[in-house]
Amino acid sequence: MIWLIGCKGMLGTELALMLENKNLNFIGTDREVDITDISSLRDYVTNKSIKWIINCAAYTAVDKAEDDQQNCELLNTIGPFNIGKIGKEINAKIIHISTDYVFNGKGSKPYKEDDITDPIGLYGLTKRDGEKKILSENDQTYIIRTAWLYGKYGNNFVHTMLRLMNEKENISVVNDQKGSPTWANDLSKTIIEFIKQSKEEKKNPYGIYHYTNEGEITWFDFAKEIYKQGRALGILSNNCEVKPCTSTDFPAKVKRPSYSVLDKLKIKSSLNLNIPAWDESLSCFLLKD
Repeated sequence: MIWLIGCKGMLGTELALMLENKNLNFIGTDREVDITDISSLRDYVTNKSIKWIINCAAYTAVDKAEDDQQNCELLNTIGPFNIGKIGKEINAKIIHISTDYVFNGKGSKPYKEDDITDPIGLYGLTKRDGEKKILSENDQTYIIRTAWLYGKYGNNFVHTMLRLMNEKENISVVNDQKGSPTWANDLSKTIIEFIKQSKEEKKNPYGIYHYTNEGEITWFDFAKEIYKQGRALGILSNNCEVKPCTSTDFPAKVKRPSYSVLDKLKIKSSLNLNIPAWDESLSCFLLKD
């Protein structure tokens, strides 16, 4: 049985539907089982035959985290520590979702899994510490770092852009932050692939992996393509000019990584993956949404 933690979030909802469609035996929990309370986790796993734990739960409000340190640490660091401990106790394998924010974004080439981490805000710091904690407690753990995630369920950049483009004559989008969008549907397929290949006795090494869609773009590039495809599909009826701007035009409490492209060679070779290009996945998402 698979235990999906954080089943009501953007990724968790997508993953739950996919597990159900593939007839994979799973149970899903959200806030009703407190990952920051080890006794709550122990009570929940009692008399359950759980072989896999997928952790999609996280504190993701990057700016708010700076003033909410305790809750951010509880969800992103203590929670994974507890999950790792419980996984060890019941001999369950773990898939834990992490982020590009563990890096400082000052690089100029795609980050590899073993590159030095250097978070620039509390959110990234707690996620990096969560990685360390879960790996220290359970050596049967896969960590998947991802970035620029969007999907049907929950607030995200694509939904925001579509709304603004239908409301305004022009919008400005930052053109000095580079990364790779990730469709939650594609990431969900990859998570399930780890489980599938394990059942087929394929020995993919435990540890850290990177996954996003293929390609390097800025948020401005992303917005332009959303507008282009949205107009072509009839999703957007309004004429809206998409203008480039800099990060300084949108001051934030936490500086966003200037470069957060992740190297995916390890996951592609391990799982024999053909990762879709970001614009192809955007097209599929807009057709399905």
